[in-house]
Order: sequence, then structure tokens, then C-alpha cells
Amino acid sequence: MNDHAVAATLAEEAGALLLELRLRGGDDLKAEGDRRSNELLLARLAEVRPKDAVLSEESVDDKDRLETSRVWIIDPVDGTREFSEPPRTDWAVHVALTKDGVPVAGAVALPALGVVLHTGTPPTLAPAAGGPPRLAVSRTRPPECTQLLVERLGATLVEMGSAGAKAMAVIRGDVDVYAHSGGQYEWDSCAPVAVAAAAGLHVSRLDGTTLRYNQPNPYLPDLLICRPELAASVLEALA
Repeated sequence: MNDHAVAATLAEEAGALLLELRLRGGDDLKAEGDRRSNELLLARLAEVRPKDAVLSEESVDDKDRLETSRVWIIDPVDGTREFSEPPRTDWAVHVALTKDGVPVAGAVALPALGVVLHTGTPPTLAPAAGGPPRLAVSRTRPPECTQLLVERLGATLVEMGSAGAKAMAVIRGDVDVYAHSGGQYEWDSCAPVAVAAAAGLHVSRLDGTTLRYNQPNPYLPDLLICRPELAASVLEALA
């Protein structure tokens, strides 16, 4: 398998496992989902890409990754809260490969929707909807940049869960902009950024600078993913 196929296949496999766990239920669904999905992804990466490093939300950070060009960045369950609340669909699995800090392959599985979007076959961007920009925001923690975009662009808000679900909603045409300023980590955005960029979306920090991955501190506090025709106006509104 090439790297794109590895990302897509592993995200799909982890998603299938999570659906099985969700169907079975239990009092510790969040923890079990994180643990079992992480174990699956680490085992499969060790099998198919044994020489590559891995940075995972659910594993101890091995700083040897900083000496490696090829690093997989994974989020075994993005949106654990939503995963644990059937029948919610706004949760995801993230699998991405970076080379020298740049995302080069990635997949975002939306298991509850039966969808895997990936860089091997870049998804087609949905047509523009027209009207005020629709902004994807967290249903529990709306970021500070939200009010700026509402005031300066007349944006309307669409609440949803995980970062991956929000980013893929831009591709799928459910929203137009995903802007986040509340603090994230590399595993929250790496795979969504890879897929969004492959689909032709604008991806950057909120100040328009390039997103860099496999950094010594994986904290990556802000993110902008939006339709390309809106990028200039969104960045100006956030400046």
C-alpha cells in the first residue's frame, strides 16, 4: 500500500472497531474507545510502516520522532464525547503522515456516517451555498474568534463536535468556515488539514501563516480551514 492507502485503510479499520464498541456500549466507553483504537492503529503502523515514528494523542510522546523525517500523527478518537453519545455522528478517526513537518498523506474517517475522506482520492469540494458564511463551532466551547466572524462577516453558527467533523463539513458543503482559537494539538488538525488541502480548501493558522507539524511541543493553538474564495475576507476579519 502507498501512504495514502495506509492512512485510509487504518482510519477505516479503527472506525469499524469503534462502531462495534459503541454498539456494545458500557460504562467506560470513552476510555475503551481511545485505548482500543490507539492499540489497533499503533499495531497496524508497526506492521506496515515499521521504520516510521508515531505521535498519538493516546501514547507517551517519544521525542525520537524529532530526529525522523516520516512521522505519523494520529487521533484514535477525535470527539470522544460525541462518540460516547449515540446516535451522534460528529466524531472521527485521524491518521496522517508528515514528512519534515508537512502533512503529505491523511485520512479522516467519519465512522457513524460510513465515510472516509482521504488524500489518495481527494474529495470533491461541494458547490458554494451562497448567503452569509456558515461557521462550524463547538457545541460546548465556542472559540473567541467566533464572535469576530459573526460581527465582521455576518457569519451564522453551526454547532457540531469534533475538529475532524468540522473540517470535513467544509468539504461536504455543510459549512463554509472552520476557525478555531481555543487551543488544539497536532493530532487534532493534522489529518483534517491534509484532506482539506487536497480538496482545495484554504488551510493555515489564524494569522495566515503555514501550519507546521512534528514540533517539539505538539500544542498547535489555532487553525483556519475554509473555502478558498472566503480566505481573504476571513483572514482580514481575524486580523
